[in-house]
Amino acid sequence: MILINLLPHREVARKRRQDIFNVSLGISALFGGLLAGMIFLWYQAQISGQQSKNQVLQAEIKRFDAQIKDIAGLETEIAALRARQQAVEDLQADRNLPVHLLTELVKQLPDGVYVANMRQDSQNVTLQGVAQSNERVSELLRNLGNNTPWFSKPELVEIVAGAVALTPRDQRRVANFTIRVRLTRAGEAEKLRTGSSAVTPQPAASAVVKK
Repeated sequence: MILINLLPHREVARKRRQDIFNVSLGISALFGGLLAGMIFLWYQAQISGQQSKNQVLQAEIKRFDAQIKDIAGLETEIAALRARQQAVEDLQADRNLPVHLLTELVKQLPDGVYVANMRQDSQNVTLQGVAQSNERVSELLRNLGNNTPWFSKPELVEIVAGAVALTPRDQRRVANFTIRVRLTRAGEAEKLRTGSSAVTPQPAASAVVKK
């Protein structure tokens, strides 16, 4: 017996496939939306966490900035106190500078050199005197520059040829000189004396020679 299906089975199958596709598409869209929502919520949680961390870091940075300012203020105060302390120590040490000036000057004066005038302005000392020859003036410059820690940077300002009358018939040629030298502070002189400073002052080469 032959059975013949007269119903539109092709349209039914096509409709069934279309329904299955629509359901699958809806499930996929729903799953994609849920996945996208989960990813979005995860990123939002990460961003919120990072923002919270950033706020904590900014608060700590502000606190550290305030501490740094306090430390900088303390360092400034310490530097000012040290400067005052150093100034007081320098003043106390400088009380004996005139004694060292005269003592060292007597030691470093060569034979035939006489100081007629001496003027001190802070650490600068100007010497005016008479020497038997230019060589004696050069020797004085070397002594002031190399043989004592109490003097530094000797400079020959002027040297003028002159004459001294020992008797009406006996006149000697002399050299009238002006020398400028720096008087070293007690603390610096002590360092130079103990050899902690390797700088050796040299006499200045500039000078005005007059006849």
